[in-house]
Amino acid sequence: QFRLIESGGGLVQAGGSLRLSCAASGRTFRLYAMGWFRQAPGKEREFVAAISWSGGVEYYADSVKGRFTISRDNAQNTVYLQMNSLKPEDAASYYCYLNAGPFNYWGQGTQVTVSS
Repeated sequence: QFRLIESGGGLVQAGGSLRLSCAASGRTFRLYAMGWFRQAPGKEREFVAAISWSGGVEYYADSVKGRFTISRDNAQNTVYLQMNSLKPEDAASYYCYLNAGPFNYWGQGTQVTVSS
């Protein structure tokens, strides 16, 4: 029902910024919470941030709080992750997801590399 496509990953120096985007297909995108997870090599996938359907409520992992900001544009069916003050430990593949009740939809991921 939903297809998610991430973009915006790349190589950045420590202290730099990146903005990830996740474009979603589907007419009812605006009805569902969305978020981001990340997975580094050899590690489990971990929660990064989430945003409610209206954009009024945001959640963050402690490790990114104060540095990352999640937002969404329901008119554009897109969710964003602004990442500032990036650290080498932020390097990972970043995946967006859409929570539609009992179902979660995932994108293919976008790679973020942070050089020290």
